[in-house]
Amino acid sequence: MNDLNDVRPSSISHIVGQAMAVEQIKVALDAAQQDARKFDHALLVGPPGIGKTAAAQVIAAEMAGDCFDVLGQSLRSTADLNALLLQATERAVVFIDEAHELPKQLQTTLYLALDQKRILLPGSRKGNVVASIPISDFTLLLSTTDEFQLLQPLRDRMRLVLRFAFYSDEELTILVRQRVRALGWEVDDELYPSIASRSRGTPRLALRLLTAAHRCSRSVGENIVTAEHLDRACSLEEIDALGLGVVEQKYLEILADGPTRLNVIASQLGLPARTISEVTEPFLIRVGLVTKDGLGLRLLTARGVEHVGIRRNKRV
Repeated sequence: MNDLNDVRPSSISHIVGQAMAVEQIKVALDAAQQDARKFDHALLVGPPGIGKTAAAQVIAAEMAGDCFDVLGQSLRSTADLNALLLQATERAVVFIDEAHELPKQLQTTLYLALDQKRILLPGSRKGNVVASIPISDFTLLLSTTDEFQLLQPLRDRMRLVLRFAFYSDEELTILVRQRVRALGWEVDDELYPSIASRSRGTPRLALRLLTAAHRCSRSVGENIVTAEHLDRACSLEEIDALGLGVVEQKYLEILADGPTRLNVIASQLGLPARTISEVTEPFLIRVGLVTKDGLGLRLLTARGVEHVGIRRNKRV
């Protein structure tokens, strides 16, 4: 077995980290099984790549039910949503990933269907309903990175709110070791902390780096994956010791010349200002490399100055 996608948590006990969310799931599973009923509707909230989809799949597996999963952006019409709801069986799990991408009209249709336990088929005239069809008593799981893009009435119908956070390096190390054992790969112990420190608290990135290191190992016919293979993989992808990519590295280099306005940074990077503020900056601010002053100028922190200095010294 060489594909990480073939190895996923199959029970709640296999999920690493996310202690509070996991405990909520355990309690809800126990209650549902004791009362012989479905799992409660739930909203899974958190950054991308930290296990929301895996948790939804585990819930379906633990409930021994069918799982119907779809991306929010793939549901474009009432017919699309109705087709999804009609195929759901009793006590199945309907999982909508990136639910904030659902059009507002479909969000309304969805919470009305939950309330009435049926879908309404519109007639040819506006506001005219020709028929209603009952739907099964399923569990709805909504996953989102931005819960406030969901309508309040839809959020209110979620009986559980499961909040997922970034992982610590220790949790990432445990998670990567777990996957390595399942895959049967041979990995040098020194690889684990190197992967964790570059993964930005995100399991998806940790597993991507593990795969890249394994690829470099096999490319030269070696069976043991080492930190040297990881370094080679990161060099090929221009990822530094903190897991920063090329754009983030250039961003820091710009700030090394002094406090800078967002529009100036955007111009120098050739990217929209919104992309920088919503995609590039959050991690840099979260790990304390960058801060903003009262005028909105971006500037390096002491840690940011140190990181840029280390990078420059390595290039000398």
